[in-house]
Amino acid sequence: MSKNTNILQDSHGRDHAYLRISLIERCNLRCTYCMPEEGVTLSPKSDLMTYEEIYQIAKTFVDNGVTKIRLTGGEPLIRKDIPVILEKLATLPVELSITSNAVIIDKFIPVLKKYGVNKINVSLDSLDESKFKHITRRHEFKRVYDNILLLVKEGFTVKINAVLMKDFNENEIIDFINFTKNLPVSVRFIEFMPFDGNKWDMSKMVSYAEVMKLVHEAFEENQVERLQDAPNDTSKNYKINGYQGSFAIISSVSNPFCDSCNRLRLTANGQLKNCLFSSGESDLLTSLREGKSIEPIIQKAVLSKFKVRGGMDTLKKLQEPELHTKNRSMTAIGG
Repeated sequence: MSKNTNILQDSHGRDHAYLRISLIERCNLRCTYCMPEEGVTLSPKSDLMTYEEIYQIAKTFVDNGVTKIRLTGGEPLIRKDIPVILEKLATLPVELSITSNAVIIDKFIPVLKKYGVNKINVSLDSLDESKFKHITRRHEFKRVYDNILLLVKEGFTVKINAVLMKDFNENEIIDFINFTKNLPVSVRFIEFMPFDGNKWDMSKMVSYAEVMKLVHEAFEENQVERLQDAPNDTSKNYKINGYQGSFAIISSVSNPFCDSCNRLRLTANGQLKNCLFSSGESDLLTSLREGKSIEPIIQKAVLSKFKVRGGMDTLKKLQEPELHTKNRSMTAIGG
């Protein structure tokens, strides 16, 4: 395919320079918003990308303009060949980062540093140990909390992702913000989003407006500083004056950021998703294994990307279960 053709530009003029690669569908936690209580049907091992295939697909994207790759899961660090994957991807001219639940990340600090993975997103939905157990169905709060402190101490750039759910953890919003007082971390509040098996409905969502209402009730107006968002940022960023860290809201439901979206997702079994909300997928792995070029498939997938949320361009459509339950569960997409 001619390099004069930008295969990563969609029909709405958006260029996609950010690829999220899921390395594994399995996880060592069982978060309710991510995985159905009964679990998920996992892809056979033979259907998952090998480290060589991950590298080959990633290189194709980088050759066509991707400048940032984030590794996700499941929990990417439970994949046994993660050091080899990092070693291979570190040879590409790309910013490499990772999303983890941080349960075992202390064991990987040397290898993350070795291959230049400096930006870590950690999923943590509560600062309360009992709530953490309820949401994750596991007793790992202390390990995660201690590992966040360790990552900061070791010089990593740490973002904490907290999915907000009404009548569960919205009363911790100010606690999370105060967590940034003496720690240089960014806490990002994420609106609860619909995926297969997570029993989503609009009444469980804590919106961007509701978060900011609580913020302005807790802090004086001159204490709350609106920060400059990075290009293509998914979050609206703030900080409390005098605090080391910051906080942000990712409002995928109430105030989507689709106009500037530059993200594509590759599932652990080699399917390309052009949008987190889209149920459509494009099979890259089969063509790669058959020795065929995957560039035409990538281009077709990118060109078919909807302008807003996988075609669910109104809140009414988002609330129709037959639309969002055709999508995978979050653990099978890649966080």
